[in-house]
Amino acid sequence: MIFESDALRALLQAARQVVVFTGAGISTESGIPDFRSPQGLWSRFQPIQFQEFISSPDLRREAWRRKFIIDEDMRAARPNRGHRAVAALVERGQCRCVITQNIDGLHQLSGVPSDAVVELHGNGTYAACLECGYRYELPPLQAAFEQDGTIPMCHACGGLVKSATISFGQAMPESAMRRAEAATLACDLFLVLGSSLVVYPAAAFPLRAKRNGARLAIVNHEPTPHDAQADLVLNSEIGEVLGEALAVA
Repeated sequence: MIFESDALRALLQAARQVVVFTGAGISTESGIPDFRSPQGLWSRFQPIQFQEFISSPDLRREAWRRKFIIDEDMRAARPNRGHRAVAALVERGQCRCVITQNIDGLHQLSGVPSDAVVELHGNGTYAACLECGYRYELPPLQAAFEQDGTIPMCHACGGLVKSATISFGQAMPESAMRRAEAATLACDLFLVLGSSLVVYPAAAFPLRAKRNGARLAIVNHEPTPHDAQADLVLNSEIGEVLGEALAVA
């Protein structure tokens, strides 16, 4: 582990502008289950497509039922050493952008400013109206749902309210994708932490950075399709290796 941390530290010390790209693997160390592993959330729940959510009241109700079950893990989670190390990199001014596939808000809880986090798949800590964008906090929605199965509707415009995440079949957020693209093209080190790099278009960013001349480092438990293009690949615990590299407890 010392050698691995040294190799990552050397890349970080040589970099002027780092983009951090995180996936579920950084948050599993906080106790949040991932989606794709044999014990992941999709082994229990088949994903509900966006158009199914829109068209079927029964599937909307099922989506909310699942949401509140999943939230039991998310509410208890706290930032781990990996999140704190990323926050330290941002605080030092070496990283201006954290691109994340995660929806748990743990980067913000760790101290990364919200405007430095690009959430490609949205945020699961609140809900929003699909029509007017009005934001809703989750506890009142859950209380009403658990009382009588009420499906949230927007009191401002009457539109459908949905967890502020990107579902299968839902368009990726244009603003987030533009910000991620700009940061990717501006960095000289693209650091992947805990992503399987199989979900597109998000998984295209590491290779975009590499082709633009940046170095690419990947820290993930399992091999990824991009390993052959990377300058450094570590199949290690993110919190341990990144924490050691940045001297963050």
